[in-house]
Amino acid sequence: MGKIKSKLIDWKNRLKDRHMLSIVVVLFSIIVILAIVIYKKQTEYRQASENSYNMAFYEVVDYVQNVEVFLAKSLITNSPESSAESLTNVWREANLALGYLTQLPINSHEIENTSKFLNQVSEYSYSLYRKNLKDEELTEEDMKNLKDLHQYSVELENTLNQLSADINDGRISWGELAEEGTVAFAQQVSNISQDSFDNLEQNFHEFSGLIYDGAFSEHITKAEKVGLTGDNIDEETAKNKATELFNNQNIKEVTAYGKSEGDITSFDFGITFNDDTTASVSISEKGGHVIYMNRNREVTAEVISQEEADQKAKEYLEQKGFGNMKETYYLKQSGIVTINYAYVQDDVIMYPDLIKVKVALDNGEILGIETTGYLNSHTERKLEAPKVTVEEAKESLNKDLTIESEELAIIPTEWKTEVLCWEFEGNVEGLDFIVYVNAETGKEEDILIITNTPNGTLTH
Repeated sequence: MGKIKSKLIDWKNRLKDRHMLSIVVVLFSIIVILAIVIYKKQTEYRQASENSYNMAFYEVVDYVQNVEVFLAKSLITNSPESSAESLTNVWREANLALGYLTQLPINSHEIENTSKFLNQVSEYSYSLYRKNLKDEELTEEDMKNLKDLHQYSVELENTLNQLSADINDGRISWGELAEEGTVAFAQQVSNISQDSFDNLEQNFHEFSGLIYDGAFSEHITKAEKVGLTGDNIDEETAKNKATELFNNQNIKEVTAYGKSEGDITSFDFGITFNDDTTASVSISEKGGHVIYMNRNREVTAEVISQEEADQKAKEYLEQKGFGNMKETYYLKQSGIVTINYAYVQDDVIMYPDLIKVKVALDNGEILGIETTGYLNSHTERKLEAPKVTVEEAKESLNKDLTIESEELAIIPTEWKTEVLCWEFEGNVEGLDFIVYVNAETGKEEDILIITNTPNGTLTH
């Protein structure tokens, strides 16, 4: 009996130990699972925070860039109306930049100079805007302050761009920037000297390959497509016109995607070539005009010059029925240059009649064309002699501007109308610009800031 009782006790003890072990295993498993869940949630939270900080930061960068552009325009204009518009935009864009700046995980003392700069830009531009409303002329001191503010905005833009590159490349993380006492952000954005603000204190109470549209491209659509001429065609005729863009050469297959009811009704096609590269083509139902063509192929070398590419593009436009086109702006990316062209009538540039052409720099092949502006606007205009002479128009310009060229141009307005202007191109304080003065009234119509980069000429 004693042996049996001893075995029973031993069995119970083992069972108890196993039960305890099971409990321990279960508890350990629960702890591990909870740790994994918490880690996952923390990772998701950190990722969400990173995404939120990135979005806010890039909004700051965009708005600071807009502040710089509108400050530059305020330096060039000599028109109270244009000045008021530019200064209002500075005020708005600076305030928007401030709003997003406060969303970043940075201690307030580290962004004090940046916040102060944006606040002062906002307040000062608004005070000058109110001057314009009262028809008061801006003083030399006002213009000097605007010039200083513009220079500081360029410096801030440069440092923000560098910080953006550091974040994108992983050299700096938002976690590091959020740490108490970090100097990373301060080192990046505190470059603007405190002295820069002292002189202002007493005065203080915005398809791959065919990306860049150039100046006036935001006004290319119209209700009446005056350049869309001819009778309606069927899909088979449109298909033939699509293949003619490539001289019917090396085409393996053409796929019809049917009719598209967009701004301009079109027949759309996909084309595969013998080398397995592809192209997309859109042909208008009315008249059978090419609206869009984009050929996708890699360009690995740059052999021909910008001038040669321009010549080949002009020859191509002539062959396709687009004569008297003048190059305006261009952008070069990945061995391909996209050139903007405007129609010229009687030595007057017609900026509403825009066409973009994509040229491969390895062999000069035309890889793309887009004619929406031209099809919307092209017609032979009845041009009146300007009521304001070029010399009279010059009198309305800022006296500090250095004029390098002058000519007549038709530009579109935001109200879908057109106006004849004197176009003056030049520079001031290292800024390249174009000013448009109404050839009938002598009033300033528009200002464009020109940015010359290694990859092209852009306008803002």
